[in-house]
Amino acid sequence: MQRLISYHLKQWQKEPNRKPILLRGARQVGKTYAVRQLQEAFSGDYLELNLELTPRVKEIFLKDLEPARIIRELSLLTGKTITPGKTLLFLDEIQETPEAISSLRYFYEKLPELHVIAAGSLLDFSIDSISIPVGRISFLYMHPLSFMEFLKAIQQDLLIKEILHHSVEVAFPETVHQKLLEYLATYMAVGGMPEAVKCWVETQNLARCSTIHHELVDTYRQDFQKYSKKLQLKYVDLLFNKVPLQLGKMIKFSRFSEDYRKRELAPCLDLLAKANILYKVTQTSAHGIPLGAEAYPDKYKLIFLDVALSQAVLGANLKEWILKAQQEFINKGALTEAMIGQELLAYSDPHKQPYLYYWQREERASNAEVDYLVQKNEKIIPIEVKSGFGGTMKSMQLFLQSHPNSNYGIRFSMHNYSVFDKIHSYPLYAVAGVFAEDQAALLDLTQ
Repeated sequence: MQRLISYHLKQWQKEPNRKPILLRGARQVGKTYAVRQLQEAFSGDYLELNLELTPRVKEIFLKDLEPARIIRELSLLTGKTITPGKTLLFLDEIQETPEAISSLRYFYEKLPELHVIAAGSLLDFSIDSISIPVGRISFLYMHPLSFMEFLKAIQQDLLIKEILHHSVEVAFPETVHQKLLEYLATYMAVGGMPEAVKCWVETQNLARCSTIHHELVDTYRQDFQKYSKKLQLKYVDLLFNKVPLQLGKMIKFSRFSEDYRKRELAPCLDLLAKANILYKVTQTSAHGIPLGAEAYPDKYKLIFLDVALSQAVLGANLKEWILKAQQEFINKGALTEAMIGQELLAYSDPHKQPYLYYWQREERASNAEVDYLVQKNEKIIPIEVKSGFGGTMKSMQLFLQSHPNSNYGIRFSMHNYSVFDKIHSYPLYAVAGVFAEDQAALLDLTQ
């Protein structure tokens, strides 16, 4: 299965001044698989060590952080020669040994020829407990499969190329447009978790994919006790179950429960965000860039890690996406909006921690909201998501009138490509063609 992150890993492998990489992302998004694929670029000269499964490896990092000693002892323990400049060393589940994370800076300073990648589940919690000097380690952020990666998995390379190069002023042939909406509906049901996508490609059995979704949801629930205090577990579980019901809404903690208060729930919601299960979409006034400069941290919406997993938490019937795609998009507007957010994250620069923003005007007789805001070429682009064919664009017009730095707005909907006045209309499946920060990585999918 080919992933966008693979392009960036191959580019890193060739860099003369590379740094050790910490690969970050939620559990089961494919981090280990992506690194294993990279070993082909090293002619199989590859050593993978899981610090959760091999306690003796952990002990090696507890003595001191001298790279020469570490690789010598790792070689003796595994019987595998580690050759700087030739070997790829992969430290998986590195969060089990914070000292191993700290050692990465010394690999950069004292043994820069060695290619080192580290990854782990719940890695962000371990990073917070240690000091990582700026400029010594590179981060790469990984997400579930995007829709373009899903198209690659089902061997639709020509459609990927066409979406990436298509002009907003030219409509797709209607038959192609409808076919892509059907593929997107399938993606809404299967989601982007690699195991579920692999199951769909191999079996076309949605029931089996659904079983995988529920198993993944159970895995995330089992993790709660790893990063939550005992007294927090009930709050974390409550939020995990209720967030899929609140997609697209500004968070009010009273909607989650009448029995618990914000002071109890807010820290637990932050834990789920740190575990990369949830992402905040933060409100901003958006009068200038960067967007975060005028953000309101206490005002935000939430999206779930993956659209299919959020439906699994709710016990939704996925078959309707296959049988009645158009109606499902219309009926599930909040979920469609969340999918667009998921796409924006997937195509953001993987070297930077991603953030999402939205705009809202709260006035007694004139509320307005724009679903997402994206900074592109020193401009702020407002985005509205319309899950059906109708819907007015009053909020978008109000935003454009009050924000002269924004020359036009973008609508994602079931409509075909078109331009009318200051509104550029794109189909729901075309996020990559507009906002992918690295077209080379996407084009690499089709090679």
